[in-house]
Amino acid sequence: MDQFEWLKPRVHAKTVLMKTPKRPHSRLDESLLADLPPFSKLDTRQIREILDLASSRRYDAGVAVFEEGNDAERFYLLLDGYIRVVRITPGGEQVIALHIPSGQLFGIAKALGRETYPATAMAAADSIALSWPTRLWDEFTRAYDGFATENYKTAGKRIGELNDRIVEMATQQVEQRIACALLRLINQTGRKVDEGIEINFPITRQDLSEMTGTTLHTVSRMLSAWEKQGWVKSTRKRIVVCDPHQLMVMTGAKA
Repeated sequence: MDQFEWLKPRVHAKTVLMKTPKRPHSRLDESLLADLPPFSKLDTRQIREILDLASSRRYDAGVAVFEEGNDAERFYLLLDGYIRVVRITPGGEQVIALHIPSGQLFGIAKALGRETYPATAMAAADSIALSWPTRLWDEFTRAYDGFATENYKTAGKRIGELNDRIVEMATQQVEQRIACALLRLINQTGRKVDEGIEINFPITRQDLSEMTGTTLHTVSRMLSAWEKQGWVKSTRKRIVVCDPHQLMVMTGAKA
C-alpha cells in the first residue's frame, strides 16, 4: 500500500467539481510538510497543528478543484500530481495560464488581495491536495514564521511567469512560443526516459494550443515537423522532448 492509499476517495469518482472536503480518518505525517518552503521554519508541533486543521481530497484528472470567479473559501497544498491553471477569455476561449507541481500552495487568492479565485484550477493528473479555510490565512501568517514570506514569494513568481507569457505572446513567432512552452514544462515536470525528457503528466496538442495562443492545427503541424527532425516524440497525451538544445535554439535563447 502506498503512502496515500488511505486517501482514496469515498465519493463518486466522476464528480465534476468537488466541494466540502472531508477530514481524513488517519493522520498525515509531519514530514510531508517539513521540507516545503511555507513550513520549513516550523517545528514538528507547529506542523502538527496545521495538519490537524487540514482537509484532504483526491481529484481525478480533469476535475476542477475550484472555478474562476468562485468565492475563495479555501486555499490548497498539492501533495501529489499537477494542477493546470485555466482562464476564460472574454470571447469564451480557454487559455492555460500555467501548471503547478506538487509541493506548492495554490488557490492563494488572499495573497493577491482577492476575495474570489482569479482562475480555474484543474487536476492535470490524478492529484491529492490538502486544504484549509481561507479564514485561517491571516492566523497562519501571524503565528507561523516564514509562512507569509514564502507564499508572497510564490505569488510574485507566478505573476512573473504570467508576465513572461504575455511578452512571449506579444513578441514571439508561434513556433517559438510552442518551443518555450515545451521547455518550460520539461523544466517544471520533466522526467528522464530512454528517448529524452518526458512531460510527467498527460498533455494533448489541444492543451499546447491553449498554452500558446494558437490553433490545434498549427501545434500538430509543428510537432509533426519536429518529430521528423528527431526533436520530439508525441503520442496521445504524451510528449517527450528528445533534443532540448534544438528547442532552445528555436526560441532564440542562449544555451
